[in-house]
Amino acid sequence: MIPVKCTELQRAAYTQAIIDQWRAATPDQTRRGLQWYATAHEFAAQLADGDTHKGAGVLAALSANKSWGDNCRLARKAFAEGSASGHVRDAVTKANRILEGADPSEVLPMHIKTGYFYLCIADPENPDAVVIDRHAHDIAVREIYGQRDRGLTAVGRYNMLADCYRAAAKEIGEVPSKVQAVTWVAHIERIR
Repeated sequence: MIPVKCTELQRAAYTQAIIDQWRAATPDQTRRGLQWYATAHEFAAQLADGDTHKGAGVLAALSANKSWGDNCRLARKAFAEGSASGHVRDAVTKANRILEGADPSEVLPMHIKTGYFYLCIADPENPDAVVIDRHAHDIAVREIYGQRDRGLTAVGRYNMLADCYRAAAKEIGEVPSKVQAVTWVAHIERIR
């Protein structure tokens, strides 16, 4: 597991790894990554009859340990049936609270991946929000961790990696969520 408090040299190495993955993306991967959150935003609006925040909140609540396809299927089902199912109790409870009208930012853990996933879907141009999932971590550390724990529930570690994505985004000239999405697409397609 990488340290929560890393040196400036480590931060620079993580940031450079992100930039390198951005540069390694094909034009098609870059195009798809740049559109990823905008497409998710449109899907969230469709799910919730125009209430993008509700749609994004339910998607985020049901996202943990699910592929995007499974995440979308669970969210569609939740909106169609009026209640969530098919996930762990905590995720279902949060999704149901959002379906019932609770503000997603009051329900979701806004300091880690789920909360940031909500923010990125709700506003694809958010200048600060960035999702640090296992793939974002592995890109930054240039190592595939597989099933090993990455420690991303530690707020300090999460924030440090998010800051590296923000620094990479600043150098690239793009919002952090788009840098994360492009590198994620390229990474996923490289490891499959």
